[in-house]
Order: sequence, then structure tokens, then C-alpha cells
Amino acid sequence: MMVEEERRGEGRWRPPEVEGANEWGVVGGGYIPWTAGRAELKPRAVREVASSRDKQREHTGIMALERQVRAKLAGKRDPQMEKEAQEWIEAILGRKFPGGEQFEDVIRDGQVLCELMNKISPGSIPKVNTSGGQFKMMENINTFQKALKDYGVNDVDVFQTVDLWEKKDIAQVVTTLFALGRTTYKHPEWKGPYLGPKPSDECKRDFTEEQLKAGQTIIGLQAGQNKGATQAGQNMGAGRKILLGK
Repeated sequence: MMVEEERRGEGRWRPPEVEGANEWGVVGGGYIPWTAGRAELKPRAVREVASSRDKQREHTGIMALERQVRAKLAGKRDPQMEKEAQEWIEAILGRKFPGGEQFEDVIRDGQVLCELMNKISPGSIPKVNTSGGQFKMMENINTFQKALKDYGVNDVDVFQTVDLWEKKDIAQVVTTLFALGRTTYKHPEWKGPYLGPKPSDECKRDFTEEQLKAGQTIIGLQAGQNKGATQAGQNMGAGRKILLGK
């Protein structure tokens, strides 16, 4: 500080020398304000450039992580399942998807999905937004999700809105469509087409009270004896050997 004050007294104050600056503190053709109070002084512009580089590195790291996540999610996708789901939707709607468009782009605004749901369960979605901003389109997706649950699709099988709208997890969207396909088997009013194999029927048996009481009198072999049969002589695995004197 004393040196600076002495230089101020000369009439022409020269800032301390910094690498890359001339005697007047000019770097790259323009005057740069100086900071004081540090052992190693740097121009403000140099500090701003360093801060900008740090932000750029942070942004680059975030983008790299996002690309890794997207690549991982893309690896989960099954082209064959997507093809089957698309063909199922086309068969129900009676028309093909537009040529040259990706599967997820066709269904992204929810209009096709709402139309599909109304074909499977007429009147389940009374209003479908065909125009408007992204909130209207996302409303279509939310309406489709509610109709799925009302139809009987388990909540855990229903994709999240961002999975489709932001294309975060198209594989989960396809899984939901297959869950809808399985649920159609439980509705006798639906005559097809179907998607995926038919779920196995529940094997439910009804026993009389006498049969249940008779079962309580049976002694299992693990209890020791059952009508002359015992567990005597059975050797479950090798016995332990204890060696003494060693």
C-alpha cells in the first residue's frame, strides 16, 4: 500500500506489474481496473474470465452427465416391443403412423393415446386437446394416465408425464402400453386386438369346513411321525467331526 501511495504522489499512478499487462494495466487493448490488498494482484477482467471458465467447465460436466443418463435410458429401450406397441395402436385406430416420424414423437402430445383409450374404453376421455401450448398437450397425457388407472392398470405400471413429454424414459411408456394390453384381457367387452400374452388366470379353490377341519388333524413329517412313518435314520447333510488332541 505504501508503494501505491508513493506512486499516486508522482502524479501518474502506475498499478503493480501483472503478467500480461503493460505499465498502465492494459491487457488486450483496454484499461482494466485493479484490485488491491492481495499479495498477488490480478485485474478484475482476468478474474471474470476465470469465473466464466469455471462455469463453462461446470456446464460441460452437467451436459456430459446428461448424455450418459440419456445413453443409459436409450439402452433400456426394446425396438421390438416398440414395434409391437405401434402396430397394436395402428390396428386399433385403423391407420398407420406418419412416415418418417419417431414412435415417441407421434404419441408425445397425448392425442393418439387419448384416442386409443377412447377406442378401448369408449367415453373414458371426453375431452382431448388438439391445439394449444405445452400445458394443453401435457394435460392430454395426464388425462390418459387417469383413464388407464380407472380402466384397471396398476399405478406402478403407469409412466410419469416427463417420461413421455421430455422423452426421459420411453421404455417405461412402452411398458405402460403393454400393461394396458394385458388389462384388456380382463374386460370381456373388448374383443381385440390384444397386446402381449394373456395373463394367467387365478387358480382359486374352495374348501368345505369339513375339509379344513380334516386338514388340521394331519401331522406333518417334520413333527416326527405320521402313520408309522418317521424321520429316524435320516441324515440331513454331513455330521460335524470334532478332532481332539490337535
